[in-house]
Amino acid sequence: MEKPLQEEKPVRIEESWYEVLRDEFEKPDFGYLKQFLIKERQAGYVIYPPGSRIFAAFDYTPFQQVKCVIVGQDPYHGPRQANGLCFSVSDGQKKPPSLINIFKELQNDLGFPIPYSGNLEKWAREGVLLLNTILTVRAGQPKSHHGHGWEEFTHAAIQALNDQREHLVFILWGREAQAKEEIIDQSRHLVLKSHHPSPYSAEKGFFGNHHFSRTNEWLQEHGIEPIDWDLSDGGSNS
Repeated sequence: MEKPLQEEKPVRIEESWYEVLRDEFEKPDFGYLKQFLIKERQAGYVIYPPGSRIFAAFDYTPFQQVKCVIVGQDPYHGPRQANGLCFSVSDGQKKPPSLINIFKELQNDLGFPIPYSGNLEKWAREGVLLLNTILTVRAGQPKSHHGHGWEEFTHAAIQALNDQREHLVFILWGREAQAKEEIIDQSRHLVLKSHHPSPYSAEKGFFGNHHFSRTNEWLQEHGIEPIDWDLSDGGSNS
């Protein structure tokens, strides 16, 4: 007997997320987004992150494993920085200022040393969905892919988590992230808000937010294993 042909996915993304977001991939808006990205590359623009990493946030943190969502803006636009996880950079890359401030707050909140690497893959595997609202960017041009369909796609992902999961934590740093607050049911989920960790705003209300400890307190109150936020690896480098 011949084996049934496997369905060919329109994108390469972790299976549970594909099932949750299947309808989004079939919408005309997503088709427009794909064509936009093709045209960008045909025009000679370098796009970050690499194609295999665009959906990394979903690939590292399957739908049922999400405990916490940190919402970022768009990927880093410098060479070899963006790895598909918001605020994260790959091993060996210099830590951007916002990420340094995140690590300072982590140290202040939970006492963990500032890690040598800015790679947040461990958090993603712990159940932290590190989701930018825009998943691609032109090299050297921040927010250059704003308004081409990513916002609607990531909105749908957050909506699915809100509707189908219970007792999640949504961490919204800055105005862009806080625009997602309206779709979150705060009778069932915890929303933590503060200023953005950018050097331009961190002193105005990011430092001292204690979002890492508050996340774990909420999870434990609801019988969920807390997140191990410790990224220390034997060295520190700010």
